[in-house]
Amino acid sequence: MLNRIVLIGRLTKDPELRYTPNGKAVAGFTLAVDRPFKNQQGERETDFINIVVWGSQAENCANYLSKGKLAAVDGRLQIRTFDGQDGQRRWVTEVVADNVRFLSPKGGSESPKGGSESSVGPGNMGNEVDFSDDDIPF
Repeated sequence: MLNRIVLIGRLTKDPELRYTPNGKAVAGFTLAVDRPFKNQQGERETDFINIVVWGSQAENCANYLSKGKLAAVDGRLQIRTFDGQDGQRRWVTEVVADNVRFLSPKGGSESPKGGSESSVGPGNMGNEVDFSDDDIPF
């Protein structure tokens, strides 16, 4: 069986970093991912997907990602349940990231932690990146 998901989108807010009682880092953020097609009104719709990342990668996400930054996430879909304070069963669907890639350019108008002026939304997925054939690893 296979449970694999790959997403590219923009963060809707800064990652929230916490530590378990054992001292393991865990970060959570929401990724806005545009759908590849338009609805009946001719507009693109966006899915907002909760991401969880663990360990040193969680700390890196908290340090270098911020609202509006473009990121790629490779991981697995997880659906879990818990009982709320009102006694009702709650379902949580999230992606547990195995790998997070930072896709926004360094410097420029976007800097680590809060320097981004980018907005999340349709048609705003990033800037063109120049590279030579020598930069390609294959």
